Amino acid sequence: MNSKPDARLERVLATLALVVIALISLGNVIVRYVTDASFAFTEEISVFLLVVLTFAGAAVAMRRNGHIRIGLLERALPSGPRRALIVFQWLSGATVLGLVVWFGAKLAIEEYRWETQSPGLGLPQWWYIVWLPVLAGLMLLRLTQQSWDRLRGRLSDDEP
Repeated sequence: MNSKPDARLERVLATLALVVIALISLGNVIVRYVTDASFAFTEEISVFLLVVLTFAGAAVAMRRNGHIRIGLLERALPSGPRRALIVFQWLSGATVLGLVVWFGAKLAIEEYRWETQSPGLGLPQWWYIVWLPVLAGLMLLRLTQQSWDRLRGRLSDDEP
């Protein structure tokens, strides 16, 4: 049994995004080689999926305690101040991610109201933007889970 914390939803989402990017890029290369023309949609879809991949991968790394962090001060502190530092770290990260969720949702709603279309395919722009607050919200959830595990002693600073 694997006792390591996981973010299955985000892991599956990142995997799907990477597979689709690879497939449409490969398809575009083959078509360009054979016909001297390329698919118009590949760049727009690839950039969108790369953003999804980045946020989903960051959420997985967050849950698995895989983000880079300087733990020198944390390891040197006694239990009480260490817990306060973990709470401060959570509060700082939650503030940033909360702002991304808030302003990302605001932007997605505005794009929906304005009926803005993407430049390449003419799809509704909010289809792309709505993933920003959703995935930032998942990162916030994973940050909270990770911080809770660290506070309860189930996840140490030394574990990758």
